[in-house]
Amino acid sequence: MGLPRPFELVVQHGTERERLGGTAICGFTTKGAVGAIAVDWVIKTFEMEQLGSVLSESFPAMALVRGRRPQHPVRIYQGDGIGAFVSDIAFPDEFNLSFAETVIKWFRDGGFDRLVMIDGVFLPNMTGEDIPPVFGVGSTDASRTRLEEIGLESVEHGIVPGITGYLLAEADRQGFDAYAILSPSNPGYPDARAALPALEALSEMLDRDIPLEGLMEKAIVIEQKVREMMQEHQLALPEPKMSESSDDDPMVL
Repeated sequence: MGLPRPFELVVQHGTERERLGGTAICGFTTKGAVGAIAVDWVIKTFEMEQLGSVLSESFPAMALVRGRRPQHPVRIYQGDGIGAFVSDIAFPDEFNLSFAETVIKWFRDGGFDRLVMIDGVFLPNMTGEDIPPVFGVGSTDASRTRLEEIGLESVEHGIVPGITGYLLAEADRQGFDAYAILSPSNPGYPDARAALPALEALSEMLDRDIPLEGLMEKAIVIEQKVREMMQEHQLALPEPKMSESSDDDPMVL
């Protein structure tokens, strides 16, 4: 049994392919959609050009419409010294290996120097008042040193699941620089607030300013909507019935 085949990269009509190279960043819609939110923000900030889309007969037939423009959900972009790979919808786990191999093909064909993955990580004991550190994993000694230089918490032992984990392991095997920026997030909704520290770390890594004011406003709006939905859900629930013999119930304190 061989490696999974990458999906097809289809070039956008009228694009210029001479601008390839530099740093490659990628984000998927996983825990809290941190990667997709962060990479989308980078694409808008640097006004990156869409070079193409990732297509497969196994993908759902759909278009994402933004600013009146219909687009495929998985796309690649290029700017000055930076490329981006983003997926704006979640796919089943069985697609993970083929997506990872597609990222590697894009990285190799584009002549990029390093690969940066942005992803969310779930910390079960995290509360809303906590300010957890952003974690970093690097595939080479040089990448691990760089992650420490920008102040990320190193992962000494553990498991990085999914596409990000596979890309890290393949980068170690193939010997290219790969970085994972892992921001603790809430997996229950698009966590734009968790994307903020990840983008701050990316800004340090790229040595380029990434304005975050608008993203913070977006995070507040999302959180407010989530709170309203939770309150509406609680109001819709019937009140629990009290047992007549609650005093004798060992589960009632």
